[in-house]
Amino acid sequence: MAIILNIETATKNCSVSLAKDGKILAIKELNNGNYSHAEVLHPFIVDILSEAKITTQEIDAVAVSKGPGSYTGLRIGVSAAKGLCFAFNKPLISLDTLKSLANAISVENGLIVPMLDARRMEVYSAVFDIDYQQKREIQAEIIDNNSFSEELSKGKVYFLGDGAEKCKETITNQNAIFVDGKFPSAKEMASLSNEKYKKNDIEDVAYFEPFYLKDFIAIPEKKAINLNKK
Repeated sequence: MAIILNIETATKNCSVSLAKDGKILAIKELNNGNYSHAEVLHPFIVDILSEAKITTQEIDAVAVSKGPGSYTGLRIGVSAAKGLCFAFNKPLISLDTLKSLANAISVENGLIVPMLDARRMEVYSAVFDIDYQQKREIQAEIIDNNSFSEELSKGKVYFLGDGAEKCKETITNQNAIFVDGKFPSAKEMASLSNEKYKKNDIEDVAYFEPFYLKDFIAIPEKKAINLNKK
């Protein structure tokens, strides 16, 4: 029997759940189109613990969505998870964000392609079968008319996530099915984190870092131009 706190902050959806043996006891999430994780994450954790009448000492592990996703969002979620693990001596479990997102739908045939927005026409994506087994590694890729042509030639492909929305006009194959309104959520994390806990598949809290996939690039400030310079 395991009580696990699940934290998902990889996208604009700030989501926290508390689960016992993979079943949700309490969940709270906010997706208001902004990255408000820094303001709401810790209050959400306090709220669901109170709702479930569970103390931090009664938690058996903390699970966090490890990415890919928003650099800032991932840092906030991972920092919170590591802080809790350090403070209360709990194991840390990490979950692939795209696999968690794939688990948001259930299909009888075809492939599932979770997509996260990586700005412009680029997305983070992976390919899963109907049993959520990964068939292609996670990639950062620019979407064009030929994207996923091999998968689409074999049958239905279900695209979901905030990266899928911008691909509708580019991927027009009749086998492409777009599932709206799906974001990575702590709801899907519950069963996945429980399975990892049973296998003792945990991270080294001191050294664990999010999976960014791409390096963070800071845009330098523009320098003022001295018009009097000769």
